[in-house]
Amino acid sequence: MPAFKTLDDLDVAGRTVLVRGDLNVPMKDGRVTDATRLERLAPTLLQLAERGAKVVVLSHFGRPKGTPDPAYSLRPVLPALAAALGGRAVAFGEDCIGPAAAAAVAAAKAGDVVLLENLRYHPGEEKNDRAFAEALAALGDLYVNDAFSAAHRAHASTEGLAHLLPAAAGRLMAAELQALGAALEKPERPVMAVVGGAKISTKLDLLGNLVTRVDRLALGGGMANTFLHAAGTAIGASLCEKDMANQARAIAERAKAAGCDLLLPSDGVVAREFKAGAESHTVPVDAIPEDGMMLDVGPATVAMLKARMAECRTVVWNGPLGAFEIAPFDAATTALARHAAELTQAGRLLTVAGGGDTVAALAQAGVLDRFSYVSTAGGAFLEWLEGKELPGVAALTG
Repeated sequence: MPAFKTLDDLDVAGRTVLVRGDLNVPMKDGRVTDATRLERLAPTLLQLAERGAKVVVLSHFGRPKGTPDPAYSLRPVLPALAAALGGRAVAFGEDCIGPAAAAAVAAAKAGDVVLLENLRYHPGEEKNDRAFAEALAALGDLYVNDAFSAAHRAHASTEGLAHLLPAAAGRLMAAELQALGAALEKPERPVMAVVGGAKISTKLDLLGNLVTRVDRLALGGGMANTFLHAAGTAIGASLCEKDMANQARAIAERAKAAGCDLLLPSDGVVAREFKAGAESHTVPVDAIPEDGMMLDVGPATVAMLKARMAECRTVVWNGPLGAFEIAPFDAATTALARHAAELTQAGRLLTVAGGGDTVAALAQAGVLDRFSYVSTAGGAFLEWLEGKELPGVAALTG
């Protein structure tokens, strides 16, 4: 990965620093229900403020479609952001450009933090409009991007602004890039990827890239059923994209050509209905009854995956191995995740995980803070796994 500047490369005292964060946090009844993104952004904001910068926070929130909409105001996020900053006061600007934004920034002093209103109130943000980016740039002296989760979007605040002001990565962005680089770009080998989830149709690019980058690829969830079906195994009523069989076979062939071991389940936990308390039993994958659904990989598969993982030095994880939302179909994901955490804590494994259900599954297993790095970036993390260039990262390293 090309070099990028960090906070350590900026002289920020007495200067106004525009920080692109991701404050697109879940809300219910006007309150933030998960402050993880705010807590991860806090170190960058605090370090800049303590070094004498005037800190101006930029973010999107939801999809207001380029026009002001009170339902998508960032103002309700203020109390949670202040709490994440240890109770430090945060001022608010009623717009992100123009007179209201300029007045809010002008009223702040060195060491103050100001949050400006939703960037997506303006169509120029998502269009990466040069004039809109220039209006943002007029508010500050320096630009810091600490929103890896938005780095896959070429928007004015994530890509355009980086070309108009001296730019650097924030602490969260830098940590994310370092973790991802260690996981796939210059990893310690062997490298194992664990990929689960319902469908291969949404992860074709990801799988196609990974089989050329890792030494072994373990598949679980519904996508494993599709690979089993493609290999001629009858999988009963299990979730399966039968129309993707050719693509699954092509990925398997690509893995073989690249010397990547494709690890598929040998047994599964089968039930006739997907609901809490449903009767289930474990069978070999070639003995799934016609009316049975494989909802988790079985204990023999877990034992095999544990053994193969223990031989590795690096693991990249995306997606659960089974229908983890309902017990007992969370057993395999939990068991393998805890094994990965133990190896990580013992210094034997670098573990990097991320994407949607992955974070929820690892939290349920109680290992979020025991992996080397867990990304909350969602789409950006997946596009990185697919091998795509992320515009917000490229703008910092170009």
